[in-house]
Amino acid sequence: MQKISVYIIAYNEIDKIKDCIKSVLWADEIIVADSNSTDGTTETALKMGAKVVQIVFKGYGDLRNKAIEHCSGDWILSIDADERCTNEVKNEIKEIISSDNTHDIFRIPRKNFFMGKWIRYSGWYPNYRQPQLFKKGSMKYDLKPVHEGYINVSGKEISVLKNSIWQIPFKNFSEVMHKANRYSSLGVSKLEAKNVKGTVGKALVHGTWAFIKHYFFKLGFLDGSAGLVIAVGNFEGTFYRYLKLYELQSNWELPESPRVKK
Repeated sequence: MQKISVYIIAYNEIDKIKDCIKSVLWADEIIVADSNSTDGTTETALKMGAKVVQIVFKGYGDLRNKAIEHCSGDWILSIDADERCTNEVKNEIKEIISSDNTHDIFRIPRKNFFMGKWIRYSGWYPNYRQPQLFKKGSMKYDLKPVHEGYINVSGKEISVLKNSIWQIPFKNFSEVMHKANRYSSLGVSKLEAKNVKGTVGKALVHGTWAFIKHYFFKLGFLDGSAGLVIAVGNFEGTFYRYLKLYELQSNWELPESPRVKK
């Protein structure tokens, strides 16, 4: 019987880690890849039977690769602290790993809950990130600090699960703003690697396009007020990413302090 490991990346996720672990207690092994949380996340994970490994954060790609190294199962399920595995997905995964399927890597659709409702548009449903179910050794992640990509090592075609997991991305608006700030900072290095020059004009243009794309082209307006908040959040994250690049490249210096005589 093939075994499955689940890894969860976490940093100060005390409000989310318990429900996340509860949804994967059926797995043979649960690894929480923590980056020195200080809010009780690790203690809660240990009490629930998970194995906690401490990994210094050097970007999400590096974090995920190191988490995989601690997984001993034949198959690996990647689930974040704000995600929840459903019974339907659990059953589908068990069927896959116990059968002679021809795929090694699977994407899993995500169903997002935000502002008291399930989001149907805004590019959030069906929503995918990197493949989340894979045979150990069949894939790895690139080393981008944020929005990391993946590398298909097996060479086989990637399949998709029929059922969806849940994602509860934000518990409040403070988390929306925190993520926009954190991800915009991490995204600066990606722009630098592409030799992008930052300007206020570029920040405004790219931010506006992010809003238009999510609110109009991805039908965010059909999600009502939640769709508007999602679009504005994408504007802010993109706007500040280019603005922070501009700040870094400008290397502004403070004026010399005046000498005030007695």
